[in-house]
Amino acid sequence: MRALLVSCLVALSLPLGGCGLRPLYASGAKGGVATMLADIDVGPIEGHAGWLVRNALRDRFVAAQGGRGEGNRYRLDVRLEDSITGFGVRSDDAVTRERRTLRARYQLVDSQTNQVLLDATAAQDAGIDVVGSEYATIAAENSSLERLASGIADQIVARLAVYADRGGPAAAPANPAP
Repeated sequence: MRALLVSCLVALSLPLGGCGLRPLYASGAKGGVATMLADIDVGPIEGHAGWLVRNALRDRFVAAQGGRGEGNRYRLDVRLEDSITGFGVRSDDAVTRERRTLRARYQLVDSQTNQVLLDATAAQDAGIDVVGSEYATIAAENSSLERLASGIADQIVARLAVYADRGGPAAAPANPAP
């Protein structure tokens, strides 16, 4: 029975080799993705949400740097839009549910030429229950902002990694930014 199971697993795994899937970080710390991420510096981002996003991004880039890379070849400029909207309303016009949305527009810029290499957006939202305690509601809003900042940072790093894997700056348009 065990031999049959092993042979079935081997037979099922054979077609996977030709599917074209490969890990982004296949070459490890010396690969193109890790090298590019190690050379990104995150510019200051306005507001408390910006502070959270910048720290989350820097934490992820430090992990990619592995002690090398100075983070000065590329600059990541991020602009955030943070909004809270009440949408659950009782008959006495009290809001019972809120949606917090964090949107980021980010640009990867070559620090030497000021050419914009990548211009993209990321967005996340979270639902918040509004309860009788104002303190609990504020704590829930702050907690959701921390989760949203982490999610935005994950999206940005993933997009930058895919960009680097697909050719990175070599695939960027040749005309410099104004």
